[in-house]
Amino acid sequence: MPRKEGQKLKLLTLLEILSRETDEQHPLSVPHLVELLRERGVDAERKSVYDDIQTINSMPGAPFEIVQQRGRGGGYYMTDSPFEFAELKLLVDAVYASKFITARKSRTLIDKLGKFTSRYRQAELDRTVLVSGRVKSQDEKILYSVDALHTAITTGVQVQFKYCDWDLQKQMVPRHNGQLYKVSPWALVWENGNYYLIAYTEGHLRHYRVDKMQKVEPLPEVPREGAGEYADFDVNSYTQQMFGMFNGPLKKVTLKCENRFAGAMIDRFGTGPTLVPCTGGEHFTLTVNVQISPQFFGWVAGFGKGVEILTPPEVRAEMRKTLDTLQTIYR
Repeated sequence: MPRKEGQKLKLLTLLEILSRETDEQHPLSVPHLVELLRERGVDAERKSVYDDIQTINSMPGAPFEIVQQRGRGGGYYMTDSPFEFAELKLLVDAVYASKFITARKSRTLIDKLGKFTSRYRQAELDRTVLVSGRVKSQDEKILYSVDALHTAITTGVQVQFKYCDWDLQKQMVPRHNGQLYKVSPWALVWENGNYYLIAYTEGHLRHYRVDKMQKVEPLPEVPREGAGEYADFDVNSYTQQMFGMFNGPLKKVTLKCENRFAGAMIDRFGTGPTLVPCTGGEHFTLTVNVQISPQFFGWVAGFGKGVEILTPPEVRAEMRKTLDTLQTIYR
């Protein structure tokens, strides 16, 4: 092997050893690094390893650093690269929490994420207790659907797919006898652990749950539509208006809430709406845009007497009707 190529191999191998075999708690001495290099078929002298470490640290834009820990049991270790360990934990938790990623694919992705830190810290990323009993998708094809949708969004073309529902046999059955939906995709939104496609169709922007989409195919010859509508579209407002991503008529609703539910309202609607204290100091009101649906009424009912719909009258009346119906069922 030419000397230049051998030097490149030595640097790459040393970088792999430092990234996987070291961290703050597990530094390696230069003699130990030489030994590990030889185990991997790379001959090296101690002096050359010192030079290689200096070369690695001088790499422009490198997101890591090789740090020397002095004293007894000291040596060299690599700082987090390219992620801080806390960032890796955050990504792992996101994978665990995702409903649309299958359990098998979750394990595969987390194993790949673990390669970005030392093997000692990788063991800390094994947090499978978090998914005990959690609903996870059984279909790994959703990853290919997401990829196809990203491709269509990037290239500005329409997509077609079959849209499905679960039946009593726990099978996905296409709606409308398998009719193909053709829409103009604009964005993918993560809400409540699910992926949703925001797309333009029939003069409106609508959303579709990606795990219910089958046979997703970009249509390279069909340009995307709805640019004007999407330019005025606010994704955050859209998701805040809906409950469980269920559509309904959009209404401006005023809620009267006990003060202890201020955090719940901010979690739901963000910091935009004004919380107006009521006379007496025990309640506040806020006015928000909401798409009225049974899921919205169920959300309000979950607060018991702590949240009340004040206006508009028709929404208040519909809430009362919903509660009366529930009382009749469970009487």
